[in-house]
Amino acid sequence: MAAITRLGVLGGSFDPIHIGHLLVAQTAAEALALQRVLFVPAGVPPHKIGKHQEDADVRLAMVRSAVSDNPLFAVSTVDLDRPAPQYTADTLALLQQEYGLDADSLFFILGSDLLAKLHTWHRPDQVAAGCRLVAIQRPGYALDLDGVYSRVPQSRGRIHVVNMPALGVSSSLLRQMVREGRSLRYWVPEAVAAIIAEKGLYRVEHSSDGAEVH
Repeated sequence: MAAITRLGVLGGSFDPIHIGHLLVAQTAAEALALQRVLFVPAGVPPHKIGKHQEDADVRLAMVRSAVSDNPLFAVSTVDLDRPAPQYTADTLALLQQEYGLDADSLFFILGSDLLAKLHTWHRPDQVAAGCRLVAIQRPGYALDLDGVYSRVPQSRGRIHVVNMPALGVSSSLLRQMVREGRSLRYWVPEAVAAIIAEKGLYRVEHSSDGAEVH
């Protein structure tokens, strides 16, 4: 098997993973000739400490089931295998080491709205220097690249903008749909819907501190 020299990385809570995540990964891979896209389920993201999310093993099972039929996709547990909080700068460094890649061979995929907030991340200069940033641009959102460059100078020349249609799907929307008894058919892969149904996920709403809302 040929060595991977263009590796995409898509992180997230994936609670649950849905067609939007899969289409983002496929679109980025085709636009940038990526040889593989790693889905990296988050352990406890710094911005979600204290908030409820499903157990890591359940989210990991959903991700693995969702990507199993696409040879372009793979799953990494690099964020699940170490204590919280897991920062992106460290994730990128670990993946570089694991795959023997340099910063120009690693493509970190994120929404353009998140890229605009890059300066608020932990060690944003190291994030920008440790990979190429792939900004998924959707209609109706104007990405201020000059603003990103001015706030995180290391990002200059390291950002690729990839356009794709707006889908109007989010994990929070799907959790609400489950609570309302609506079908997830076509919104998530069948295997993911089966896991959600089997384990009774998302039927109860949780408050920001993780407590059930009655």
